[in-house]
Amino acid sequence: MQIRFWGVRGTIPTPGPETTRVGGNTSCVEVITSDQQRIIIDAGSGIRLLGKKLQNESSSRIVSTILISHTHWDHIQGFPFFLPVFGRTNRIVLVGQKRVDRRLEEILAGQFIEPYLPYAYKSLPADLLVKEVQDGETLILGDQTKVQVAELNHPGGSLGFRIENEGAVFAYCSDVGHDDGLDENVLKLAQGADLLIHDSHFGTMEERNRYPDWGHSIWLEAAQVAIEAGVRNLGLFHYSPDLTDEQVEAILEKTREIFPRTILAREGLEVSLPLGADLPD
Repeated sequence: MQIRFWGVRGTIPTPGPETTRVGGNTSCVEVITSDQQRIIIDAGSGIRLLGKKLQNESSSRIVSTILISHTHWDHIQGFPFFLPVFGRTNRIVLVGQKRVDRRLEEILAGQFIEPYLPYAYKSLPADLLVKEVQDGETLILGDQTKVQVAELNHPGGSLGFRIENEGAVFAYCSDVGHDDGLDENVLKLAQGADLLIHDSHFGTMEERNRYPDWGHSIWLEAAQVAIEAGVRNLGLFHYSPDLTDEQVEAILEKTREIFPRTILAREGLEVSLPLGADLPD
């Protein structure tokens, strides 16, 4: 299983000199499985660069599944600029859930209207299929890949994902807060995973405690989940827009004191599962 990070920030894109090493685009992760399934998790601003790459490299039909954890703007704002949606022969399956009693397709289409954009969702040439899922469902993709879905603790709801492919396990748990103990669904999704990507929004416990209703975690909670769930490797993810590269890298060092096999999800980083003995910087 191949993993590539196209966006690792939360809340809002943060371009500039203080975020060049870690990256300033919002959430988007690409997964390529052994049976050649392309799974894209979240459609933050990072998906624009992924779309350009796919368009430039593909001479045939582009087929992808996009898993939407939830529809807060930092997780869908790049979708209208994902170039494959403008290709008539392309097929994209969008998977997510209803929010605030609105269907997923209705929410996504809501970005494609004046005065926001000069083109409508229904005018997109690609073959777009929308599938709504609920807590506890399992999706079968291809011949050797399955995706487990679970509801996480976040305002309005958020989904976490566990992708299993030929013995390798990748867990994605962004946008989750741990209130009275660790979220049980996070622990289930992460159990024994080769790589767990976990919300690490807050840099300090003081900030974490100041905003308990934001539905986000601190790096310390990410490490606690990794230990409790027996994961092999932990990836920090969804950093606050206020954190500089230096601050995020300092968080990595603190986390490694508790859980040594921790990496930073950096924009452009590519990893293969299972990870070897040497971790990326």
